[in-house]
Amino acid sequence: MDNSKQQIKKTVKKHIPKDWLCELRIVYRVVMEAVHDIKRTGIVNLIIIATMASILTIFGVLFRFTLSLSTFTHELGNVLEISVYLKRDAQVSVVKDRIKSMEHVQTVKLIPKEESWGNLKQELGLHDISNPLPDTIRVKVDKPSNIALVFNSIKPIAGVEDLGYAKELAKKMQVLTNVANTSMFFVILISAILTITIINNTIQLVIQSRKEEIEIMRLMGVSNWYIKTPLIMQGAFYGFISSIIAIIPLNCIQGLLQNVHKFFLIPIPPYAQNVVIITLLLIGTAFGASGSFLSIKKHLQV
Repeated sequence: MDNSKQQIKKTVKKHIPKDWLCELRIVYRVVMEAVHDIKRTGIVNLIIIATMASILTIFGVLFRFTLSLSTFTHELGNVLEISVYLKRDAQVSVVKDRIKSMEHVQTVKLIPKEESWGNLKQELGLHDISNPLPDTIRVKVDKPSNIALVFNSIKPIAGVEDLGYAKELAKKMQVLTNVANTSMFFVILISAILTITIINNTIQLVIQSRKEEIEIMRLMGVSNWYIKTPLIMQGAFYGFISSIIAIIPLNCIQGLLQNVHKFFLIPIPPYAQNVVIITLLLIGTAFGASGSFLSIKKHLQV
């Protein structure tokens, strides 16, 4: 019976002409309710926005540093190579092909012993000495984290006498990247908890101040979304404005990082600043709206 009633309502609703002007008025009223709620909060608005802006600034700065750190790690990883020294009787082409077919191997470059010895003699000024150097294969890996894996895979290949790479540097780079990623996770988590808690408490105060007004609206049959939406918009407003304020110190950090990249001759990550700004705006607005929504569910039974 209930299903048939709902079906009839849907059918009737489809045939009712939409009054777009009326809908625009409703939207206007909802927006104005949100504005009035913000005005009611008074000086507390500044405290909320300042606190949220501080939290989002810390997140934005760390996020921007992490992007630059990832670029540094990637560029240094491209410099890291595994040097594979071959035995004198090794089949060079066979060894080279086997290494090239391995997973995570990006490039393989053969340096004949004659070329290495010629360069060394020229640098040290040596003459009339037999060549003691072996043929060498330089292996570049796709990521620094995969160097140890490729290194261990090359070891048992027949014809390989010895091999090596900057093991300590690779380890330090991996540890640094892991620390940055872990820090980012905890900062996002803490930012979310603090922001949602602040907004939650603020919206709770607004609900308490409008308690009688909300009760009257309920008795008049006002829809739940009309009561909820202004409060959610208020939380989103706090988050959005706080994000915009947090962008200001971020521009100073951008200038500092540009100088660091230029000094080390490492390219700046493309669109890094834009990515951070968009992320800040989205996260700030989403956290603000989420805090309002949770407060409504907890303190406003609609």
